[in-house]
Amino acid sequence: MSLICPGDRLETDRLVLRARSSDEAAVYRQLWTERDPRVPAHRRVDADGRPTVEEIAARIDAEAGNPGPRLLAVERKDVGDVIGYCGLTNRSDGPSDEPELAYELLRAVHGTGYATEAAAAVVAWADAAGVARLWAGVWDWNVASRRVLAKLGFRETGQVERKSVHGLSLLTVRER
Repeated sequence: MSLICPGDRLETDRLVLRARSSDEAAVYRQLWTERDPRVPAHRRVDADGRPTVEEIAARIDAEAGNPGPRLLAVERKDVGDVIGYCGLTNRSDGPSDEPELAYELLRAVHGTGYATEAAAAVVAWADAAGVARLWAGVWDWNVASRRVLAKLGFRETGQVERKSVHGLSLLTVRER
């Protein structure tokens, strides 16, 4: 099965999920600056200030033509601002028809239910597309994301993807 994210958009009561644009790179860089210090260094802005807004914009442009699952911009309908991303990615160690759910939102909107709402829209789309199994990795200390995943029907597998000084990266799965 070839899995392609929706070309147009997904909508919820409060959100629009759509293709990301390089014009929004500053928002995605802000996510990098806001990451918890327990997130491994390769996923945070380094001492040289990388990735830069320009580097993130170039990545978004490079991904634009790629087929298959991808991350979508999460935009609030009432304000029209981008508050993060949510979507599907290919798992490096899994079948192509079993993608991984990924999401990250700006700290200013944490606790509003947007992560659950956006991820639920992506999960519903994946269900409609015939995806039988979705995966998600989550840090053991990230209680809020673990709660979001549980609300969406993901269960912790007991498998640890990575152990590090930053904690344990837990593997979760959702089967239709």
